[in-house]
Formats: sequence, C-alpha cells, structure tokens
Amino acid sequence: MAERIIQSPECVAEGAAWLCSADPAMARAYAVTGPLPLRLRPDGFAQLLNAIVSQQVSVASAGAIWARLEGAGMTDPAALSGTSAEDLRALGLSRQKARYAKALAEAGIDYAGLRAAPTQQVISTLTDITGIGVWTAEIYAMFSLGRADVFAPGDLALQEAARILYDLPERPREKALRQMAGRWSPWRSVAARILWAYYRLKKQREGIR
Repeated sequence: MAERIIQSPECVAEGAAWLCSADPAMARAYAVTGPLPLRLRPDGFAQLLNAIVSQQVSVASAGAIWARLEGAGMTDPAALSGTSAEDLRALGLSRQKARYAKALAEAGIDYAGLRAAPTQQVISTLTDITGIGVWTAEIYAMFSLGRADVFAPGDLALQEAARILYDLPERPREKALRQMAGRWSPWRSVAARILWAYYRLKKQREGIR
C-alpha cells in the first residue's frame, strides 16, 4: 500500500479531523491551536546541507553561514565535494560540519528516488551519512517528502507538548513517545504539527525552526 503524501492544507485538515475523532486530547489541543501550517519544504541536497549548517547554532548564525555558502556556490554537491575542508571552514563551517557537509556531498544520494521509497528506507539511507541523525531524517521525510505517517519523537518540543497535553508526570523520552505516537497512525506527522502548535501556544516560543 502506497504511503499517504501530504500535498495541501486540505490533507492536513483531513488528518487533524481524524486525530480529533480518535483522540480527545488531540481534539482539545486542536481546539486552541486552530488551523495548522502546511510546512512543506523543498527536497534535495540543499535542504539537508541547511540542516547540517543549522545544528547547534542560532537561527541568525545559521542564516549568515548559509548565505556565504550560497554565495560561493556550495549548495551544489559537485561543487562542495571539490572544495577543501579549509575553504568550507573559511565560509563559517566548523571542522566537524565541514566533514559532515563533504560526506553528504559525496554520498551520491538519489534524491528523486527517495520520493518513492518507503519512509523507513528514507530514514535508513539518510542516517547512513555521517552527520545526519534520526531526527533530521524524520524531519526531512515529514516536511520535504510530505510523508503523512512519520513522527520525530526525539524532538524536545514534541516531548514537552505531550507531557503538558496528556498531564504526564515527566517529559516522555524518545522510546516512550515513539510508542505513544502509534495511536496517531496513519496521521503521525499531523499529530506532530498539532503538538508543535500546542507547544508554541503554551510556551510562547518556537518549537521548531
């Protein structure tokens, strides 16, 4: 059976309606968050490179480094692959991130092929690359490939939103939240959108860039 792909706000609304009917807590959250953002992004090398650049730095710093990489033509895998780590560091990447960026550029990923691959294969393919973790791979599947039934239980904002919404004694860890998310299948990525929106409402700050 082909996996459902989110392509429009109507898809998100359909998923939200299903979740609200299946889970009273999701219905309570959605009642206060209102309509959810589509959040679809491009797929491909540049999107994953941007995720590497953004790791553990401020939004402003990531934006500045990304602008320098774009200006130097480093958002093309062939160009980046042929560039030295020293030159990448001169553009603002740390030694570690320069290594990650080159590993991504040299991985030879068939990005078009990933669009039709099962989600688990997408995550496995991406996490085989140095510097790409499970969270990044799940977010890529969710927003760049539009997968309707993928979740990112390692996300701290999702963990905290679940703690508040379900009145849990402590923030659920990744394994526990992954198991909990099973109840939201086949619309786990829409459940994530509800929880992120709920988190922002409760914390008055961004839960995901």
